[in-house]
Amino acid sequence: MEASSSFLMTLGAASLAVSWVLLLIASWNEEYAWGMCALLFPPLGYAYALFRLDKAGSALASAVLGWILIWWGW
Repeated sequence: MEASSSFLMTLGAASLAVSWVLLLIASWNEEYAWGMCALLFPPLGYAYALFRLDKAGSALASAVLGWILIWWGW
């Protein structure tokens, strides 16, 4: 694996981690149950973000950016 590829994959993974933290903050501010669901079942948390773009849009955008960086690094 080249250095640029591993760098892009590391940035992508970091972006995904940041997006999950942003999603946890947004969902817990909305309701306790959504926060627990996002903590225990991250895919369900991202489904919540799709329906609440006004509150969790930045988390979803960060996740999309992370997946794009991982895809470029592959």
